[in-house]
Amino acid sequence: MAKIKLDLHDIFNKGRSIDAELQRVVDDAVAKRIALVEIIPGKGSGQLKKHVLRFLDQPRVKGLYHRIEKDDKNFGRIFIHFRH
Repeated sequence: MAKIKLDLHDIFNKGRSIDAELQRVVDDAVAKRIALVEIIPGKGSGQLKKHVLRFLDQPRVKGLYHRIEKDDKNFGRIFIHFRH
């Protein structure tokens, strides 16, 4: 199974860059018919994870994926599942 991985540690304090990278990854997954995207916002204070979840909850983005899975073993990881 092909998957895309996005680590947000390097751009955690650049709001516009975060949104642009998230949009790029979602668009890539749709275009390449990738079934799984792993996003690593890191543990930290949880603000970056909240930012990612708010981005994914937008109606224009939400229609592109099947479901979101928050890793129960690793707080700093989110999976986006696509159904193509």
